Amino acid sequence: MILTEPPLDGTEAETLIGSLERQRRTFIWKAGGLDRAGLGATAPAGTMTLGGLIKHLALVEDMYFSIRLGREPAALWRGVDWDAEPDWAWRSAADDSPAELYALWHDCAARSRTNLAAALERDGLDQPAGDTGPDGRAPRLRRVLIDVIEEYARHTGHADLLREAVDGLTGEDPPI
Repeated sequence: MILTEPPLDGTEAETLIGSLERQRRTFIWKAGGLDRAGLGATAPAGTMTLGGLIKHLALVEDMYFSIRLGREPAALWRGVDWDAEPDWAWRSAADDSPAELYALWHDCAARSRTNLAAALERDGLDQPAGDTGPDGRAPRLRRVLIDVIEEYARHTGHADLLREAVDGLTGEDPPI
């Protein structure tokens, strides 16, 4: 059975992870199965592409669930000068093949699942995760998980518009 939405009677962690998994599935369905032209299409008066979204969300996965949890991110991100090129993931996606983009996203999401599961098993949602802010406080893992859910929700909306413009695909959920 494939979970299509968060459990109705799950724990807090199961509900949050269920929500994130639904966002992940919906996003990659919206961005999936396209060639280079489809991944490079923009909406009128815009520069955002589905390929850029895929690479950006792969980076988000690694930033939040690898780096902030003290784990190694994908090697791809380590050599980037983020101060000089803050939009590198968005821009560089045009140079990547669809296979490279899809593999990157799937690998980063899989690593995130593993890292998140290990962190939850270790100390649950209340553990500090990530860098401390100027006031010395660190966000709890609960907040990090919610931030990633919000990131997917925002960009899945973008993917809806871009994908419909590419080939007319619409809908709320991927087919089961």
